[in-house]
Amino acid sequence: MALDSLHELYVEELKDLYNAENQLLKAIPKMVKAATHPELKNALKEHLEVTRNQITRLETIFEKLEESPKGKKCKAMEGLIAEASETIAEEGVAAVKDAALIASAQRVEHYEMAGYGCVRTFAKLLGYDDAVELLQATLDEEGAADKALTELAETIINIDAENADDEELDDEEEEVVTPKKATAKR
Repeated sequence: MALDSLHELYVEELKDLYNAENQLLKAIPKMVKAATHPELKNALKEHLEVTRNQITRLETIFEKLEESPKGKKCKAMEGLIAEASETIAEEGVAAVKDAALIASAQRVEHYEMAGYGCVRTFAKLLGYDDAVELLQATLDEEGAADKALTELAETIINIDAENADDEELDDEEEEVVTPKKATAKR
């Protein structure tokens, strides 16, 4: 489709977001399974439900536009999910992996906030006032999710990851010291 009008761009961007949200419906459960901290699991589960509601909002917008939401693949979300999948597959300390999952989730949130901010502005310019309200609600939810992840990271998860690093260093030091002591006693 040629982008010959702001309306056409608006529809294309909405399709991109619709596909992105549907990709997330499949990806978030994998992140929930990979997360180890209960508060992180809960935050991800809550966002899964929020994502379902966001898809419903987008479908409402498409109905009013008399357009199909299908037909576009969000390559950016595909890439973000691929990176999160790599994180999930990595070996490592659980607390550090939880911190990495939050980093992946926040990249997703920031991408979504950028997309929803643009389409909300387009809707405003085009006079689609009902859509503006729906898109602003989603934008607010994405911002709230990002803030919640930041708080969780700064108050619990990153601290646990730091402490796990310290414990790992202590364990490595014990391993190094133990053989030397055994050798010195002989």
